[in-house]
Amino acid sequence: MKDQHYIRENGEPNRRIFGLSITAAAMFFLLLTRLWYLQILESENLLDQSENNRLRFVPVAAPRGAILDRNGKVIVSNSPSFSVAVIPQDVKDKDALIDSLSRYLNLDRAELLGKWQKGKGRAKYYPIIVASGITRDQLEFLEENRLRLAGVDIEMKPVREYANGMLAAHLLGYLGEISESEMDIEQFREYNAGDYVGKSGIERSWEMELHGADGGRQIEVDARGRFLRTVTETNPTIGNSLVLTIDSDLQKQTEQAFGDKAGAAVVMDVNSGEILAFSSNPGFDPSLFTGRMSPEQWKSYLEDKRHPLENKALKGQYPPGSTFKVITALAGLEEGLIDENTTVDCGGSYKVGNNTFKCWNKKGHGRVNLKQALKESCDVYFYQLGERLGVDKIAVYAKKFGLGEPLGIGLDNEKGGMIPTAAWKEKKYGKKWYRGETLPVAIGQGYVLTTPIQLASMIATVANEGTIYRPQLVKRIIDPDGKVVKEFKPRVIARIGMKPASYRAIKDGLLAVVNESRGTGGMARLYEVKVAGKTGTSQVVKLRDNQGNVPYQFRDHALFVGFAPYDKPEVAVGVIVEHGEHGGGAAAPIAGRILRAYFEGKGIIRKPVKKEDAVDAAEVAPEAGKEEQKTVNSEE
Repeated sequence: MKDQHYIRENGEPNRRIFGLSITAAAMFFLLLTRLWYLQILESENLLDQSENNRLRFVPVAAPRGAILDRNGKVIVSNSPSFSVAVIPQDVKDKDALIDSLSRYLNLDRAELLGKWQKGKGRAKYYPIIVASGITRDQLEFLEENRLRLAGVDIEMKPVREYANGMLAAHLLGYLGEISESEMDIEQFREYNAGDYVGKSGIERSWEMELHGADGGRQIEVDARGRFLRTVTETNPTIGNSLVLTIDSDLQKQTEQAFGDKAGAAVVMDVNSGEILAFSSNPGFDPSLFTGRMSPEQWKSYLEDKRHPLENKALKGQYPPGSTFKVITALAGLEEGLIDENTTVDCGGSYKVGNNTFKCWNKKGHGRVNLKQALKESCDVYFYQLGERLGVDKIAVYAKKFGLGEPLGIGLDNEKGGMIPTAAWKEKKYGKKWYRGETLPVAIGQGYVLTTPIQLASMIATVANEGTIYRPQLVKRIIDPDGKVVKEFKPRVIARIGMKPASYRAIKDGLLAVVNESRGTGGMARLYEVKVAGKTGTSQVVKLRDNQGNVPYQFRDHALFVGFAPYDKPEVAVGVIVEHGEHGGGAAAPIAGRILRAYFEGKGIIRKPVKKEDAVDAAEVAPEAGKEEQKTVNSEE
């Protein structure tokens, strides 16, 4: 028993081993949990972050299709333009970068910041365009200082190049950066911020054909954003090109015919509805809208009382004045109220109730028949005819010629003008129509409004004796390989069934307007080709005494509609000179120059006519320069 020893078990090592095992298991569990979290829950995000750190998408804008005239001359093409983009994820100090760009590029800081804010909500590796159309000097400066401007990139985009400067600016329209509201429209869902999009004219209405499909490159960059290699690349698809109906030479002559006057002219093929010239004067420089327009230039556009940014040919709505007498006369003939021999005695005014309606010729025209009434633009003749017809009957014939609604020329925001009726007034003003209100309507005043497109179409329909063609601006669409995608044929809106004798009576009167003594449109005459037409002068405001110096904005508008050749009509023209005062003195000469240019282009008129021969003053009505200064009293 003495040698017996009790060995006391030592449990300390086991407890340590157990503790270490628990610790190891816990750590292993945590590692597994973390691994599960990273590999399962966060795998996609981590993959994106990884890709974004080294890959970048660079959009490549598609060149827009070209625009050509009817003879294949290029009017609008493309040229490279450089834009400044920033990559948000590569920018360490946004405010410092904005300050630097503002200082280096001489751009407004708020403007740059606004562009930056537009890029919010997009991936941080996606470039945001903050300045477009930078100069070569600015480009070189940025390239030289690129290392000091982390996150700044330079993008090249094709922009519009206008071969003839401001030619047909309102018709062609202009481009601008796509707006936030446009980005929300379905048709623009494939567009990128900073893309150019048509804002007006052909560029806007045919945006989907012209734009093409943008491409892009996925590139690899290093940690400092420097290009390493191109990973994938999708080439952009060039947009389709448009061949217009206009003749660029005639368009140029049409615009030059206006000089510094404000107004519009539409030249139309009477046998197809094709628009040969479409002018709104003065014009503007469309290239300024894709670059940087100076505040001074923008201010000058806004303050010009001739409104150069307004498309007068498309949206201008004017009282047609005496050009509307064509409609009143046709209505009278078709309704059997007059014939070629019906006469009216004009004493210089006509009285209805207590109201006196004056003729522009205060001395009166004496006894006149239809031809004389058209030739000398006798108001009293048409007052009496209008009174017999009534406003609703006049409206029926006006609408037969497509007046009072858009003709569908294919440009956005085309206006429709206004043809009043008794029911229209009752609905709009809650008042009945008075007989005295019909008399101004009969001579194209009062509530009547028309557009230059409608006036050209109206006289073209008279020329071809009853076929209204839809005004056409695009002849065909061609793809980048030059293949015809679509050809547009003339489209007939309506055929007006009227007696041939009615058209002949009107056309004889219109021929006399331009070619006979005392005709009001002598200044549109061409000696090589017979021109027929009608002058008009429409009041802007009623002035009790319009003698003396009338402010520009209150002066009457001058109009002329005509066609040629008289025997076999080819071309029609509608001209309005805003505040030009007299149709015979201001609009008719412009129409004459346009028609001369048309026939010179066709080789029918080969020699320029000397200025002194253009008008035989002895044969032009002495009233031509002061025709139709109406003082219409239509108070009820």
